[in-house]
Amino acid sequence: MLEAAKGYDPLLKRPLSIFRYNDGIIQFLYRIRGKGTKCISELRKDDVVQLLGPLGNCYPQPSGDFIVLAGGIGIASVFSLFEKYPGRAYVYCGSRNCEELLMLEDIKRLAKEVCVTTDDGSVCRAGLITEPFREFIESAAFSNNPLPIYACGPNPMLQVLSTIISDKKLECHVSLEEVMACGVGACLGCVCKTKSGYSRICKEGPVFKIEDIVWD
Repeated sequence: MLEAAKGYDPLLKRPLSIFRYNDGIIQFLYRIRGKGTKCISELRKDDVVQLLGPLGNCYPQPSGDFIVLAGGIGIASVFSLFEKYPGRAYVYCGSRNCEELLMLEDIKRLAKEVCVTTDDGSVCRAGLITEPFREFIESAAFSNNPLPIYACGPNPMLQVLSTIISDKKLECHVSLEEVMACGVGACLGCVCKTKSGYSRICKEGPVFKIEDIVWD
């Protein structure tokens, strides 16, 4: 949870995934979406901000090759995973247009294979990233060697992912994106519905097994 500004406007910290952590340096990757992230973007060297974390849970570590599915700014959540294990991830990365494709050259350098789509077709294949992902997991090559899946992106993308793999016994962990107020589970402002009841995304998540989520 990163302080957006001094004072009371905006009052609440902003929830951001840790993008990278190396040699004592924490890096964040974010999109300017409102007043809070706009204030964060205006921070300069030597500015001091409050930071609360790390909070919540993380992806389980893969034992071999794995698949990453990222939609838009969701790449910030999964990037450190395949950066830690170069040459082992099949990365499926989608965005609305070429301007919103982030870290593409680094992804190509680190991944085993990369598939990119843009909604408007300005880069690579046009359409949603879930379509080439569906083709891959339905291929004979994948059937003979099923791999764990790690995903982060908009809820509609994750819901489609859930439908695609619903009849397959695949390990799949997803990180949910949600507005958070306290970040420690006290305010109950970021709950999601699961098969065992409601869970706090900031406390029990943000990473969940996809089969545990109830998609409305």
